[in-house]
Formats: sequence, C-alpha cells, structure tokens
Amino acid sequence: MPEKEMDVQKLLKPNIRSLRAYHAEEIPCRVKLDANESPYSGVRGQGSEVRVNKTLQLLNRYPDPQAKALRKLMAKELKVKPENILHGNGSDELIYYLITAFGGPVLYPVPTFSMYGIISQALNEKGIGIPLDSRFDLDIDKIIQTIKKNKPKLIFLSSPNNPTGNCFSSDRILKVIKATSSHITRHPSLVIVDEAYQPFSGKNEFLPLLDKFKNLVIMRTLSKIGLAGLRLGFLIADEEIIHAVNTVRLPFNVNALSQKAAVEALKNKKQMHTNISSIISERKRLLKEMKKIRGVTPYPSDANFILFKVKNADTIYNSLLHNGVLIRNMSGVIDNCLRVTVGTPKENRIFLHKLKRLS
Repeated sequence: MPEKEMDVQKLLKPNIRSLRAYHAEEIPCRVKLDANESPYSGVRGQGSEVRVNKTLQLLNRYPDPQAKALRKLMAKELKVKPENILHGNGSDELIYYLITAFGGPVLYPVPTFSMYGIISQALNEKGIGIPLDSRFDLDIDKIIQTIKKNKPKLIFLSSPNNPTGNCFSSDRILKVIKATSSHITRHPSLVIVDEAYQPFSGKNEFLPLLDKFKNLVIMRTLSKIGLAGLRLGFLIADEEIIHAVNTVRLPFNVNALSQKAAVEALKNKKQMHTNISSIISERKRLLKEMKKIRGVTPYPSDANFILFKVKNADTIYNSLLHNGVLIRNMSGVIDNCLRVTVGTPKENRIFLHKLKRLS
C-alpha cells in the first residue's frame, strides 16, 4: 500500500510558512552588474596564490575556530584589539547571531538590506521597518518615537545604505545611538551600523566612537572589495558584546581557505586601495554620464553602485538583459528604479551604450 503524502507546510513553524527565501538567482550574462560585487579579484600579487594553494594540503584538518591570524590582522587595520572582533561566514551569519543572541523587536529603515527583516522573521522576532524620508535619509522623529514605544533590542542602520547608495546623516545616526544608550534610557538597544560599503564612502566616523558608546556595534565585510566568494564578515564591538554573540556562533564557521585568502588580500593593501580608487573614479564617471541620458535620473552614491529611476523599469531591465547586460530591478522596492553595480571601464561603457539606445 503506497505511503500517504505528507503535508510539509503543517510541520513548518507559522512564522516560516509566510517567509519568502532571498532570491539570488545566477543569470549568465556577458556584463554582470547586478550584485554589488567588485570587478577586481581581492587576492592578487606575487606569491599570494601559492600560499593560498598550500592550504589545500591541510584540508583534512579543521580550520582555526578563532581565526586568530585573520582577526589579528583586522584588529591592526582597524586599530582595535582582536577581542573586539568576531568573524562570520558573511555579514548574513553575523546578523543571524545578533538576533539569536539578543532577540527582538528588531528595527531598521526601509528600503534597506533585506536580510535584517528576513532573518528576524525566520527567528520569529518582530521586525519593524521605518520608511526613509524623501531624501532617503533616516526619519529621525519616527525612529525615536518607535524606539520609545516598541523598545527594540536591535537597530540595524546600513550606511551607505543598500539599495539607495547614500550615507545617512551622521547626526541622525548619533541621535539613535544616544537615544538607546544605557546612560540615557532604561531600555537600551544595540545599534548596529552596517558599513559594508564604507570603503567607497571614505567616511570612518563611527569606529572611533566604540569606546564612548557601549551599545554601538560596527559591521564590516570583505565581500564588496573583491572577496565576495570567501563569505567573510566582521563585528567590531565592546568585548562583552563580542563574547555574548560568540556564545551562539557555530564552531569552525569560517573555513581555512577563506581565512588564508583573506589574510593574503589584507596584506596587499596597495592593490586593494588601487581597486577601490578605480571603482570610486568609475562611479563618478558613470554618474556624470547617466545624468546626460534623457529619461534617466541617477541618485548620488557613496557605495559601489548607483540607483537610478526610469519611466518603465521592467522594460529597461529586460531590454538590457536581452542585450547582454545584467543589472538589478528594484521596482518592487522603489517604483521604477534600477540599480547598477560599478564595473570595469569597459563594462561601464557597454552599459552606458546600451542604456542610451533604450532610453
């Protein structure tokens, strides 16, 4: 007698039934400018590949669970102690750990990086999205009101913000930090300033404030500077916070190859800075040229991508794709908006040429 069919949906937790997976489809394309990746590899330089390849001979052993060499190098770069840093398998994993360790409610502006909301729902914690103002900046009055009413445990602020590309006003971020500091309120919150795109903004305003505000947490990643395939993110915070988050971290979460490749890349500062400077220069050129195209309204950016508005985002997106150029359609998030990653000069020329023909 055949086994009866099982309704998997009935086994799922209620909060998971309505959860939609993050859509990260891989679409083969001649010019790929959709995922905010660097067009340049972060692991280059004489001997780097050889040293990384040597790690292949040690894959029968578990990686360093503390990632000591990597954390030491990051600590030197950021001018903090290794004890102030926690490594993660990408920023996504660290967001997961933060919400697991501290719970919710979780507050964040919208639109922003979608994983704040997705992970909150996955962990059955309340997510609260506060719309940005007309300039894509923090609506500070609404945020402060919501903090007083809902007393969130965690507040995520991505600056520069994805997908808008701009940095939030420093004074507004500081107001959020102060409003949730244990020195001022009986209901403190952790404020996580997600600086995934910080290398392209040139701003480093909040890292120096870690000693002043215990509730401040900085999040960084290597994904945007040529190492997206390694999946490496970092939390920088007070040692007590790092210890708390580390209690829920899975052992051996960052593999040996990623650790070694990241160490080699971070040692080659000159190449990394050259790549970043090239992207910033191309971003300026791309923005200037896009402003000249009729029917295209690009927004200023502090990141490695540009958000722009068109009359019919779906049509432009599909037409570009048909012409071998893949960008990101953001029309479901911001009406008739598209997002293009800054690529190589050649990739950017192809994108501009195709966009001009379609507009």
